[in-house]
Amino acid sequence: MVGRVIIVTVFFAAMGIASAMGPAAAEVVRQSTPAGWNLPPDAKEKKNPLTVDEKVIAAGRAVFKDKCTRCHGPGGLGDGPDADPDAQPDMDLTNPKRAERNPDGVVFYKVWNGRRKPKMPAFSEELTEEQAWSVVAYVQSIRRNP
Repeated sequence: MVGRVIIVTVFFAAMGIASAMGPAAAEVVRQSTPAGWNLPPDAKEKKNPLTVDEKVIAAGRAVFKDKCTRCHGPGGLGDGPDADPDAQPDMDLTNPKRAERNPDGVVFYKVWNGRRKPKMPAFSEELTEEQAWSVVAYVQSIRRNP
């Protein structure tokens, strides 16, 4: 019983600290989607902080080529040599029907946090935030027009 009281007390203390921290704490509180993505509640509203131009898209293309083509393929079609054939439709980054579900912030957090199954590595320890946002710019640029 004492153990439960301690756990509950620690939980509520942590929640109080997180709420006192304000917006920064929102980064700590994440929601897991049915597809296994780890996204903060404001992911859909988050905008790319970079001014997207040809230079940013080129930087994103270079990072994509280095980090993403082995699964997503050189054109983002989900046909890379390490692609999961069962998840190929979800790995196709050019599909315009998926654009509404994948605005900038969602794409950023998918790149940043990854997921277990189907496997998508987290790149938060390999890329800077600026590099991740440049990948977002590139990925958004390769979607086919409907």
